[in-house]
Amino acid sequence: MKTPASDRPVGGGTRSPGRGLLRWIPASGWLRGYQASFLRVDLVAGVTLAAYMLPAGIGDASLANLPPEAGLYACLFGGLVFWLFCSSRHTSITVTSAISLLLGSSLGALSGGDPARFSALAALTALLVAGMAFLSWLVRAGAIVNFVSESVLDGWKTGVALFLASTQLPKLFGFGGSHGDFWERAAHFLRHLDETKTAALGIGLAALVVLVLGKVFLPKRPVALFVVVGGIVAAALADLGAHGVKLLGEVPQGLPAPGWPAVHLSDLNEVLPLAMACFLIAAVETSAIGRMFSAKHRNRLDANQELLALSVSNLAAGLFRGYPVSGGMSQSLVNEAGGARTPLSGLIAAVVLTIVAVFLSGLLRYLPQPVLAAVVLVAVAGLFKFAALKHLFRADRTEFAVAIAALLGVLGSGLLRGVMIGAVLSLVLLLRRASRPHVATLGRIPGTKRFADFEHHADLEKVPGVVVFRPEASLLYFNVEGVCDVIRGRLGGEAAASELVLVDLSASPLVDIQSAHVLADLADEVTAAGARFEVVDARAAVRERFRMENVVARLGLHESGGSITDALGRLGRAGE
Repeated sequence: MKTPASDRPVGGGTRSPGRGLLRWIPASGWLRGYQASFLRVDLVAGVTLAAYMLPAGIGDASLANLPPEAGLYACLFGGLVFWLFCSSRHTSITVTSAISLLLGSSLGALSGGDPARFSALAALTALLVAGMAFLSWLVRAGAIVNFVSESVLDGWKTGVALFLASTQLPKLFGFGGSHGDFWERAAHFLRHLDETKTAALGIGLAALVVLVLGKVFLPKRPVALFVVVGGIVAAALADLGAHGVKLLGEVPQGLPAPGWPAVHLSDLNEVLPLAMACFLIAAVETSAIGRMFSAKHRNRLDANQELLALSVSNLAAGLFRGYPVSGGMSQSLVNEAGGARTPLSGLIAAVVLTIVAVFLSGLLRYLPQPVLAAVVLVAVAGLFKFAALKHLFRADRTEFAVAIAALLGVLGSGLLRGVMIGAVLSLVLLLRRASRPHVATLGRIPGTKRFADFEHHADLEKVPGVVVFRPEASLLYFNVEGVCDVIRGRLGGEAAASELVLVDLSASPLVDIQSAHVLADLADEVTAAGARFEVVDARAAVRERFRMENVVARLGLHESGGSITDALGRLGRAGE
């Protein structure tokens, strides 16, 4: 059955990314089949998306300790190019609270308190992220995003959310915040509660209530935009600035000229760890959002193509005085709920933001900071992952401990070290699991010639005088000793009492050089104890490895690889 045009994939999934222009610009493929009926829904989705992105972008810029126009420029210029290169039809490129907080907590010392240098370093970070994403695309490294586990991300995001609350609550209550980690900021907030300004808290709480009610009764609608407009009108009419309410201040009108940020060559090394952390977050978030939508709408996602889209959008953001951008979950959900059929909605949103930047930015100076704090707090509420952590506690205590370590790393060491801790813990957990593969002890299924794991089948038959093991992973230099130790431990004194020890390698597609010799040493030990040792069901590539290492005879390997039944037949036990 022919797939309707409206439901066909719109990106790297349509054709091979190595073919012609589609390898670089997937839009060149789906634009050829663009239908006029799509334009109306893409237009509505784009305007809705822009209405949501405007206050969120300004709020996230405040988290990054950057002027509000930095968030606007990043969303605007990143959005102008992302739609051309992405393979996901719903993913929206934007500034995010996670990356914004990371920048805000990491660049202060490097900038020396100079706002202009702070902005330049943020733009440099975006350019470095662009370079990393481009190199990753060149080597087709889309799979790297899978090396940071979801458990670590849940812990890290929860830590980010708590840190965020500690930065925004003083603004909501109308007094200045502090610097430092979560604990220092939380202590500062509690010590200065007596400095609360009633007018600031009143308008902040009113905004918070409206935003929460909007989230409940008008989900995925730009309620934040109406709150921002309402706050601006209230501030202008009631002269809230004179009552102690801090306002956003002047937002430059117009668009910046492109250019390389004013930084020194030595700044590259200083900013590189931060850029790596931002790239990791951006790649994981963008890929996760794309996978979510591709599964929901049954489209195919090219994770490598998303890296190229991430690269060009960060390049644009960095050259136009923005800072690193990423796929935004809440923005992408708004885009989907608005009815977007193609990535063209992202371009429409960028055009709307351009109109705001050129003609309407002057009105933003009346925006009350407590209202902005309320927008930020509600917008990132999804970062709290308490339900996920509760599930991890019940399902897997090891992964729960790793998630909590990432969370505490954020709270105690800052966002940059927190994300690094999370990445390292993900790799450590992966290596730990890979280094300790399951080794099954096999028994015969009654009445058949098939064998299964005793651990999962209590009614299996043990063949007298025969012990059968099956490592359930490739045998590599970092896990082979553990596998052999498990086999030795289970044999115990049974090796001398056994006539035959079989090692089934049907579940081991790869054996490296070191593993071939370690396995041969185990065979020598078994043989010295008086039993025969045979490797069975080895794949062709594994048999070739054993031949190249001259261990075939020591392993009792037969030319065809043999099977468990063949080995038992040679022993005269095939029917027992």
